[in-house]
Amino acid sequence: MEIGRQIKKYRLESGLSQDELAEKIFVTRQTISNWENDKNYPDIKSLLLLSSLFDISLDTLVKGDLEKMKEQIQTEDIKKLNRDGAIFCVLLLAVVVLPIPLAIFLDFIGIGIWALLFIVTRYYAFRIEKQKKAHDIQTYKEIVAFSEGKNLTELEKSCERGKRPYQKIFSVFGSALIALIISMAIAFLLL
Repeated sequence: MEIGRQIKKYRLESGLSQDELAEKIFVTRQTISNWENDKNYPDIKSLLLLSSLFDISLDTLVKGDLEKMKEQIQTEDIKKLNRDGAIFCVLLLAVVVLPIPLAIFLDFIGIGIWALLFIVTRYYAFRIEKQKKAHDIQTYKEIVAFSEGKNLTELEKSCERGKRPYQKIFSVFGSALIALIISMAIAFLLL
């Protein structure tokens, strides 16, 4: 728990010594010291008095700076999504561009290398999909807003949710078109 650190922080901000705080909430100075050093915790009555004295909510006193922790978590999630997205883009480009040169110059070993690249690319694709699902982001606008650390308004979120089914259909047709182009290029080069 962070309660000891919170009590000390707000006591110092209020300019109170441990003795003065103890007198105001009807406990001993030793009790305040024990709270601040996390040797024991205040009871409900003391928490209410501390909350009132420091003019903060019980949530703030007990939980600490919750918003700062949430922001830190979101920053880490954004970095993780951006990093995985960059790795995925490089791998996807390699999977699209390298099959023919690898097959021509390295024969079966090249095909094995390409298969390994494909498997690693799929792994990163699954990681990104898992992150998108965890943060409920699917459309391009939602992903861009998340990667920039911004939040969409409720109206924007509603509009983006309406686009999701259409984007899935377009992604299926786009993938099929890319696969057709690659297979035609391979067939052309091998003939």
